[in-house]
Amino acid sequence: MKTARETVAAIAAGETSARAEVESAIARIESGDAAINAVVVRDFDRARAAADAADRRIMEGERTPLLGLPMTVKESFDVAGLPTSWGFVEHRDYVPTADAEAVKRLRNAGAIILGKTNVPPALADLQADNPVYGRTNNPHDPERVAGGSSGGSAAALAAGYVALELGSDIGGSIRVPAAFNGVWGHKPTYAALSSEGHHFPRTDGARAAMAVIGPLARDPDDLALALDILASQPLPRPAPREPGEWRVLILDGHPSAKVAAPIRDALDALARAFERVGARIDRDSPLLPDLAEQHRHYMHMLNIAITRGIPPEGKPAPTLAEWFGLNDHQARNRRRWNRLFADYDAVITPTLGITAFPHDPTPLAERQLVIDGEPTPFGAQFAFPGLATFPMLPATSVPIAVDPDGLPIGVQVIADTLADHTAIAVAKAAHDLMRTER
Repeated sequence: MKTARETVAAIAAGETSARAEVESAIARIESGDAAINAVVVRDFDRARAAADAADRRIMEGERTPLLGLPMTVKESFDVAGLPTSWGFVEHRDYVPTADAEAVKRLRNAGAIILGKTNVPPALADLQADNPVYGRTNNPHDPERVAGGSSGGSAAALAAGYVALELGSDIGGSIRVPAAFNGVWGHKPTYAALSSEGHHFPRTDGARAAMAVIGPLARDPDDLALALDILASQPLPRPAPREPGEWRVLILDGHPSAKVAAPIRDALDALARAFERVGARIDRDSPLLPDLAEQHRHYMHMLNIAITRGIPPEGKPAPTLAEWFGLNDHQARNRRRWNRLFADYDAVITPTLGITAFPHDPTPLAERQLVIDGEPTPFGAQFAFPGLATFPMLPATSVPIAVDPDGLPIGVQVIADTLADHTAIAVAKAAHDLMRTER
C-alpha cells in the first residue's frame, strides 16, 4: 500500500485520481471490515463528492499536502453531519453541525474523510468495544483486541484501508493501539495541537487534564507531515543525524508494572543495535524521577480527569487541595524530565508491557493479565503510558519486532517538551535498525 505522501504525489502527477483512490479505499473497507469492524461510521457518498471536487482543484493546478487523500478519523471527533457518541447509547443520535478543529485542518490540507473509527465507551479502555458499534478485532489476530481508545483507528491502518488516521491519547490511547497493530502513533506535547471539537458528546467545556489529540500512520514521514498540519505552533525538527549520533536511555521495565519477556528481549536487541552503530545507550540514569511515585500521581490525576471529580461509589470526592497538590507534583516531575533531556535525546520504553491481549469483557478495575505465567492487575500497565503523559511529553509508538505469536511489538520513544519531531526521528532510526537486524 502506498504511503499518504506517495498517494498525494501520484494524484498530483495524474497517475491516479482522488476519486480512484477514494473508490479503492471504500472497496477495501467494504470487503474487509465485516471481520474487523474498524470503520463504524461511513460517509462514502460525501467522500466521493469531495474526491471529485479535489480532482477539479488538481486539474486547475492547486496543490496542498494531502489533496485527494482518503482517510478516517476517530469516532470521538466532531465531523459535521456524522454522529459523535463516544460509544454511549444515549448519545448515538448526537450529530454535530461543525467539524472539530483538527478535522478542519485535515480538510484544508486536502484530506477526504471516509468515515469514523471505533472506540470504547468514554474512551476509557485499551480495547475498542461499545454497545453502539460493537467490538473491533485486531487485523493480526481477530481473537485479540485492537487496543483503545483509538482501536478502530489503528485497526483501519493495519488492515490497509487508509494510510492516515486521527486519534487522541490520555492513557496510551494512540500509542497502545499503534503498538498492538504494528503501526505508528504519536502523542504530542500537551496543548501543541488544538482539541477543539473533541469533547464529550453535547458538551463544549475545557479539555481534560493531560489529554491530547494526534496522528496515527503506516509510515513515520506521514506521521511527521500530519503532525505539522495539525500543530497549533511550529514544532522544531532536529538536524539530520545518523543512527549512531543519538543519545538514548532505554528502559525495559518499571517498578510498578511487569513486562513480558518478548518485549524485554526486543528492547535489548534494540539497545544492542544502537550500540553497534555507535550510539550512546544507557539502561538506567540517576536523572530519572521516582517512577513509582510518578505512576501514583498520574493515576490519581487520570482518575479525576476522566471522571471530572465524581468519586467512585463509597469513596470521598477529591478536594481542591488534592488537585492543586497533584499539579505541584506534575510540575516538579516535568522539570525533572526536562533536566534529563539535557543529557539524552530520547528515552525508549515499552508502550505497554504486553502485546495485544485476548478480548476481555471484565471491567477494567477487575481485569487481570497473565505475564510470563504470573497474574498481574491490568491497571498496573498504565504505568507505561503515564511515563510521557504525566509530564506532558511527546511520545512516538513505533513497531520494532513481533512476539512468538506473530503479534506486533511496539515501543514508545519519549522526547523533551516540544521536541515531537525528535521523538519521531529517533523512532524511525529504531525501526530501521531493527529491520536491518531481521
